[in-house]
Amino acid sequence: MVKPIEAIKNNTITIKKQAEAPIPTPWGLFNMIAFSGKSDDWMPHFALVHEHFDPDHPVLTRVHSECITGDLFGSARCECGEQLHKSMELTAQAGGIVLYLRQEGRGIGIINKLKAYNLQDLGDNTIEANEHLHLPIDARSYDVAVQMLQTIGVRQIRLLTNNPAKIEAIEHSPIEMLEIVPLIIDPKPENVEYLRTKKRDMGHLINWPDNKE
Repeated sequence: MVKPIEAIKNNTITIKKQAEAPIPTPWGLFNMIAFSGKSDDWMPHFALVHEHFDPDHPVLTRVHSECITGDLFGSARCECGEQLHKSMELTAQAGGIVLYLRQEGRGIGIINKLKAYNLQDLGDNTIEANEHLHLPIDARSYDVAVQMLQTIGVRQIRLLTNNPAKIEAIEHSPIEMLEIVPLIIDPKPENVEYLRTKKRDMGHLINWPDNKE
């Protein structure tokens, strides 16, 4: 259960814009905004706001957690990199926003994530590997995403996600969610069991065609 966001409920914003600049991408022009609590933070969160963004209309929004292996190096152990690229494409078409949160490895960090990968190669699934390392299955928080959206001036969103935790976080926030938009990526041999675990044991809203199950 996601608890109501105290910082938002009490109207205390704990992060702010530190810098921004236009970034031309393969999907179009986005304004990249760095958010953190202090100007010298070397790991800020980012908002990529498409040039046609209009806060007076529901905004297609993706809340994406950092995945160095998938986003940067194209690892097929997960679908994160493909999700990020698809999100950039869809938000560009809709004048939307991608929030990039620095929550590597579902919040456990890249070093622990690599340790978990070693356990997965020995037979653990993604949940069991974290448990064997005495780590949370998912340590992420989405409070900061709500704060970022509020700072940008977003009031209503169409949330691009399969993750019930993200849905619940928005439901407990002042941001109005008008629609849940699925973000389905075809599985690969290297990640099909990982995706099955997310669907079966973590409640992700993944509905593949029958021949993909």
